[in-house]
This record gives sequence, structure tokens and C-alpha cells, in this order.
Amino acid sequence: MVDQFVGTWKLTDSQGFDEYMQSLGVGFATRKAGAIAKPNVIFSVNGDKILLKTESTLKTSEVAFKLGEEFDETTADNRKTKTIVTCDGGVLNQLQKWDGKETIIQREIKNGQLVVTCTMGDVKCVRTYDKVKA
Repeated sequence: MVDQFVGTWKLTDSQGFDEYMQSLGVGFATRKAGAIAKPNVIFSVNGDKILLKTESTLKTSEVAFKLGEEFDETTADNRKTKTIVTCDGGVLNQLQKWDGKETIIQREIKNGQLVVTCTMGDVKCVRTYDKVKA
């Protein structure tokens, strides 16, 4: 179900990321640092757990989860969220809720690329990754 995501992905394009981080409440300095980071995203599966690791020169974050089970997540920008990830039609949907707010992060494979769409209210960010290794 998530096998197409497994591997290492390198960021190649990012549209609207600063606006998205701003809508999350991320401070100016962190947004500027985040804007220049070119992270790798690494997906792996261990039994029924999915491991999602994001590595950059600035910070590495890692989260392990089971599809459909809510968990506590501390995000790379230090938000404490209640998060649930589901898979619907080959799209991984990650819903984060905190302080009465919520954001949705959708991950899907399009034309061999990992396309990540982050939505917070009417702010949308699209980040595209190329696979560097399986």
C-alpha cells in the first residue's frame, strides 16, 4: 500500500513554502533557514509501522506511525500535534491538529516523483522530490 514511497527522495522544487510556514506560526529566522534547506525524505517500512525521516544540514526529524492510528508528534518546527496518517487511493494523508488549528500534508507519487502538498486554510505549498535510491 505504501511500497511506492519507500526509498530516499531529494527536494527538487518548492512553491509557497515560506507562506505555508508563516501560516503555521513559524518565526522569521526559522522560515529563512527552512527555505534554504534542501532536505532528503526517507521512507521505510518495518512490519505495520512506517518510518518517515526528513534530513537536512539544519535538522533531522523522524516519525514512526501506523496507518489510521492517531499519535503524538513533535514537528520539525517544534509544534506538539495530534497526528493521524491514512492512505487513500495511493495518497498518504497526514492530518496534524494543535491549539485549535489543523494542517493537511498529502504525499503522492506523480510521474515518478514524490509530490507533497501542504495545506493550511487557504495557503497551499507544493514540494517535489526526485527518488535518489530505493
